[in-house]
Amino acid sequence: MILISLLVVSATGCGGGNDGDAADGDSLEVVASFYPLAYAAERTAPEAEVLNVTPPGVEPHDLELAPQDVARIRGADVVLYLGGGFQPAIEDAAGGAEGRAVDLLAELGLPADGDVHVWLDPARYADVVRLVATALTGDEGSARLTLHRLDELDGIYELGLETCERREIVVSHAAYGFLADAYGLEEIPLARVPDAEATPRDLERIAQLVRDRGVTTVFVEPLASSEEAEAIARETGAEVAVLDPLEGLTEEQLAAGEDYFSVMLANLEALRAALDCE
Repeated sequence: MILISLLVVSATGCGGGNDGDAADGDSLEVVASFYPLAYAAERTAPEAEVLNVTPPGVEPHDLELAPQDVARIRGADVVLYLGGGFQPAIEDAAGGAEGRAVDLLAELGLPADGDVHVWLDPARYADVVRLVATALTGDEGSARLTLHRLDELDGIYELGLETCERREIVVSHAAYGFLADAYGLEEIPLARVPDAEATPRDLERIAQLVRDRGVTTVFVEPLASSEEAEAIARETGAEVAVLDPLEGLTEEQLAAGEDYFSVMLANLEALRAALDCE
């Protein structure tokens, strides 16, 4: 049943088209702060000129804006970003935007002092897509195809993670809270924020937890250091696997035609293997 569902999602996305209809007049200039917001904009407003200011392969938290980036942000018709300190440089530039600056974290009514990775929960990401569609086209109906695919993806995740031997996911940093909450998993992060170094006591505590609970996999991220996660894996005999927080795609992923949906499906397969799901 899972395989059939995967094929449905893949087939739905093969048309190459976007959700919205062509708009008349000049192109809307949209600046998106990083990949999930740029993808939502491209899918719901295909005639818009969308700039993702976080280049491929760059960790969004580490982004430094060039003067031309600041100028594009301030001159855009719409700026899409997440507040809460996720990308402080973009928040600062958006404060001087001449057009409409949309803080999607605030629009969702979510606190600005914790995990912001809402796009890893397809149902939450659907809320983001609706907000982006309304901001860019005035009608969330322009998102209908993407919303349908997200609903399918949510169902695939629910089915795929319904019956598993384990529920714990050991990850590099606390980026998977929304994903864990949506599907009844327990996130065990090595650090609360990216690039933060775990203390030796924290590493030993997590290593012991890995042993006690029979965790078989420690997850790393494609755009972040994996040194500490690999150390725990060596110490405990666990395997290392990639769980992509989908903050951005690499040049290789883009060249291979990867997108939000394909990466999320790869994440699901990594989770199912690590958690020994039926």
